[in-house]
Amino acid sequence: MSIHSKKNFLNRKAFLKNTLYTGLVSLFYCKKEVTSKKENDFPEIQWRCASSYPRSLDTIYGGAEELAKIVRNMTNHKFHIKVFPAGELAPPLGVFDIVQNGGVEMAHTASYYFTGKHEALAFDTAVPFGLTSRQQNAWLYQGGGLDLIREIYKEFNIINFPGGNTGCQMGGWFKKEINSLKDLKGLKMRIPGLGGKVMSTLGVNVQVIAGGDIFPALERGAIDATEWVGPYDDEKLGFYKIAKYYYYPGWWEPSANLTFLINLKAWNELPNSYKTVLETAFSYVNLNMLAKYDVLNPQSLQRILTQNVILKKFPDDILQKAYQNTKEILEEFSSKDKIYNKVYHSWKQFQKDSNEWLQTAEMSYENIIESFLTNL
Repeated sequence: MSIHSKKNFLNRKAFLKNTLYTGLVSLFYCKKEVTSKKENDFPEIQWRCASSYPRSLDTIYGGAEELAKIVRNMTNHKFHIKVFPAGELAPPLGVFDIVQNGGVEMAHTASYYFTGKHEALAFDTAVPFGLTSRQQNAWLYQGGGLDLIREIYKEFNIINFPGGNTGCQMGGWFKKEINSLKDLKGLKMRIPGLGGKVMSTLGVNVQVIAGGDIFPALERGAIDATEWVGPYDDEKLGFYKIAKYYYYPGWWEPSANLTFLINLKAWNELPNSYKTVLETAFSYVNLNMLAKYDVLNPQSLQRILTQNVILKKFPDDILQKAYQNTKEILEEFSSKDKIYNKVYHSWKQFQKDSNEWLQTAEMSYENIIESFLTNL
């Protein structure tokens, strides 16, 4: 190689070396800038969530805390939701109003507490002789139910999301034995929502009391009976210490869908990435709560029954009359309100179709398994 050629070669080598170095430096700073931008995609946001439930109900109240933890972790600790138990930011039954007015960004509650705002909100939580938890999720997520309920909430500047399910509940605690319809006459019972309306037609003096206030009301005789959720939560609230008759099934709540309410303005102002995070977290909480109850309730029921508690099925005449009255109430509401009529007929048709399918598959299988297990 000539001196001239060697010199040109060294010049080209130096040029390539400098170019490579410059490229790497540029790539480093470009990557750093992209990383910085990604981090900045998660702005610092702080929300408050008002729960309708006391902290002691770790499965229900814990659903909101679980949501806050998931959201925080999925946003690199940039989106913080602080959960407040019932009574700290609003009364248990006042969370609807404080979300509507923008006093807080969100709440964790049950829609049937607010049928005074619109009767059709009962379908978002539970309707007597209605959908199981599996059916409720199917109707809300895939059967058009969620869109229908959101039409109602939109009028109150709120958007709602499923926020957990208790599964089929128990029929509640009674201080005296209930043997027939006549034993319900004049009974003072805590029971909210449409179930309360049906009980009222059966002669019950219905009262709506928040979860944390039920035990003292039962203890001092302000009420003679109460329903709540099921063995796990009922054991925590200690109802078995006062009322010894534990009835089943909770025909007014064959499932109970809890709800996250979000102020519509606050929701619309969120970055799309945060909306996706929230929707993902809502779905997880909804699924996980029911799984917890399915594990915890059998264990709690066994413990409760060692406390001289008498487990009883509601008499047939009560169940039959309650079912008949429920149908009459649903049809009456449907005839008076166009929105209610729209929600009701969607729900009613879904239940009919779903029950036909489940009787063919799931229920027939469960009956077969039950017969096998009984004969073991």
